[in-house]
Amino acid sequence: MESKTYPIKGMHCASCVRVIERAVGKVAGVNKAHVNLATEQLTVVFNKNECTSDQIASAVEGAGYKAIVNESIEQDDQRQEKLQELENLRIKVIASLFLGGLIVWGSFPILMDFSPYPLQNFWVQLILGSIVQFWPGLDFYRAAIPAFKNRTANMDTLVAIGTTAAYLYSVAVTMVPMVFEGLGIEPMPYFDVAAVVIGLILLGRYFEAKAKLGTSEAIKKLLGLAPKTARVVRNNEEIDVPLSEVLVGDLIRVRPGEKIPVDGIIIEGQSSVDESMVTGESIPVDKNKGDMVIGATINKSGSFVFKASKIGSETMLSQIIKLVQDAQGSKAPIQRIADTISAYFVPIVIMLAIATFGIWYTFGPNPAFLFALLNSIAVLIIACPCAMGLATPTAIMVGTGRGAEKGILIKDAESLEVAHKVNTVIFDKTGTLTIGKPEVTNIVPFAENTEKDVLLIASSLEKGSEHSLADAILKKGERLSVGSLVVTSFKAISGFGIEGKINEKKYAFGNIKLMDKKEIKTAEFKDQVTELEGEGKTVMILSDEKNALGLIAVADTLKESAKEGITALLDKNIEVVMITGDNQRAAEAIAREAGIKRVLAEVLPQDKESEVRKIQNEGKIVAMVGDGINDAPALATADIGIAMGSGTDVAIEAAGITLVNKDLRSVAQAIELSRKTMRTIKINLFWAFGYNVVLIPVAMGILFPIWGILMNPILASAAMAMSSISVVGNSLLLKKVRL
Repeated sequence: MESKTYPIKGMHCASCVRVIERAVGKVAGVNKAHVNLATEQLTVVFNKNECTSDQIASAVEGAGYKAIVNESIEQDDQRQEKLQELENLRIKVIASLFLGGLIVWGSFPILMDFSPYPLQNFWVQLILGSIVQFWPGLDFYRAAIPAFKNRTANMDTLVAIGTTAAYLYSVAVTMVPMVFEGLGIEPMPYFDVAAVVIGLILLGRYFEAKAKLGTSEAIKKLLGLAPKTARVVRNNEEIDVPLSEVLVGDLIRVRPGEKIPVDGIIIEGQSSVDESMVTGESIPVDKNKGDMVIGATINKSGSFVFKASKIGSETMLSQIIKLVQDAQGSKAPIQRIADTISAYFVPIVIMLAIATFGIWYTFGPNPAFLFALLNSIAVLIIACPCAMGLATPTAIMVGTGRGAEKGILIKDAESLEVAHKVNTVIFDKTGTLTIGKPEVTNIVPFAENTEKDVLLIASSLEKGSEHSLADAILKKGERLSVGSLVVTSFKAISGFGIEGKINEKKYAFGNIKLMDKKEIKTAEFKDQVTELEGEGKTVMILSDEKNALGLIAVADTLKESAKEGITALLDKNIEVVMITGDNQRAAEAIAREAGIKRVLAEVLPQDKESEVRKIQNEGKIVAMVGDGINDAPALATADIGIAMGSGTDVAIEAAGITLVNKDLRSVAQAIELSRKTMRTIKINLFWAFGYNVVLIPVAMGILFPIWGILMNPILASAAMAMSSISVVGNSLLLKKVRL
């Protein structure tokens, strides 16, 4: 099976989406097809041995639309093409409204008393109306005629039927007025109705298209981050080359103020780097030899050379852009409501329009035929399901884009929808809540020793050690510049610690069992050791041959954002659980510090998934937050998986949301973004459905027997245009939402 996405031209409403999905779904070998109206893209999952892109394109064309295949369209080129289409649409809007305005001036009561005589001539109105009907209005016919052939109907069908009925009636009145006079009907054309309706619908499409361009602003911003060139070191010379010519393994020089071209590892120099455009974190990050740098981030201070490790589509920026594009093109489960209704909506509207014509023609006042015609046209025009089709995808586009700006990458629309239901968040401890690397937290000297004295001897002894905690002590020594001493007779004692000689004096460094073995008195500081261990810390004691000199406590510390992140979730009445393989006492110490009450300790990596299921069986909607490969099954099992990291490991593949910024506060922000997006979608759907439910009966003339109110087709077209614009506008408000 293969998945491909194709740009689609000619779509305007929810029924267009349904028509294309149904047509492509019938192609042999197609497993799934879904269309996103906001991005104007078709995503197809198909068996490449059974069907081809050309067959898919042929099915789309048969339904009255056009799929772009066998062409690689850059995002920037696509945007330029949309801008050109927007300009062409603007010209048609101006032309149709200008010519329609002239017809109204020459035919509308009162206004026609002040119009030039030629405009009052029916034949002049016929010429002006024909220009509008078959130039700006041609797009409606191009989509409606294939739909008729395929026995389907869409928004263009409604507009084409309505405006054509008004136009043909007006042509007949102009050419054979005596026939209508003989029937007792005043021969009055309605070219103004057809022309102005076309103009207003196109005006609505123009504003809608302009607003939709704004919904993809996040992609535009991300694309704009990438630099155009890189300063590559080749043959001992530094040369500027286009980004497309950079190769994996190239050495690249980055100077202060420059953008880093691609992802890589620093091999020379140091600096601080502003990674805010990728992670959302505003504070620059210090970078040294061996550290990873991300393409499109900005070098703030020093100069450095790094080796390119990922280029082109493999860079983190490219991966982020792809994730955002995929998310914006995906379909949320809530959209099924609009899709299901739109499948039956247009045929029902056509039947309602026919019924309206029949009722008015039979029971309406004179001239009954005109009342019947105008009211049925009003029904056809006002019922266009544009707003229904745009309600969900526009909100999803803006919501996922807003998340990307904050370093929150949402894999698909379903993940964004599920997140707002979460009432329990499970955090993996190591590497997620904590930094993942042990750090020295306490240095306690005994007798007349100082912290530096204790650290100097301990770090000198640890230079020969392979213990996992040795690195923490050595780094602490480097940071405090304590130096080092020569150690002889070094010996590692498994399960206890280490010992060695410095200046022919014996020292031991290890746990309390080692002190007991060396017969060092520990009674004076045993309570201190117990207290530190109760905080989840590993305590090591330094001694000479007779006395304890001090102790050093090491622990995997909480991330800076952990406490705030947990508090933000608790404030939303979301239960927080910590899961870890650590022993109960150490786990509870970290949980207490973070503000977490429920702890699942001593859980083996392979058992994390079953623990997630147990909580789900309590009736909870669970989000699992993890970072490692061993978290992947639990991330996939949870209702929503949230991965910490760079977007490259197995955990990210299993997760629905990735926090590129590695900021735990973003978990609550992701849930809040989901809540705000779903609220926007529900408001959009309410107005889209409510608009049709309320105004279709008005267009049918339900208010006429009571108050004598009828809806002019021109007003119906204006209302229809406004409904689409209001839905897109409401979605754009998500850009301003505070997380």
